[in-house]
Amino acid sequence: MVEEKQWYQSKTIWGALLAVGASFVSTLGISIDSSAQSDLADAMIQLIGALGAIMAIYGRLSASEVIS
Repeated sequence: MVEEKQWYQSKTIWGALLAVGASFVSTLGISIDSSAQSDLADAMIQLIGALGAIMAIYGRLSASEVIS
């Protein structure tokens, strides 16, 4: 059985959300240069990946049934 990914499991979605957030911040008059924007996006995607891994470990440790 193939498990479908949820929308929040895609790095592409998170990257797009970060781009939208950066665009929104620039409309408020706060300037972020492109290299800092790229570094921030990379750091946020890595943080989101780490949080996903932590959630997976927690889910595995708190599981009450074996997945067959």
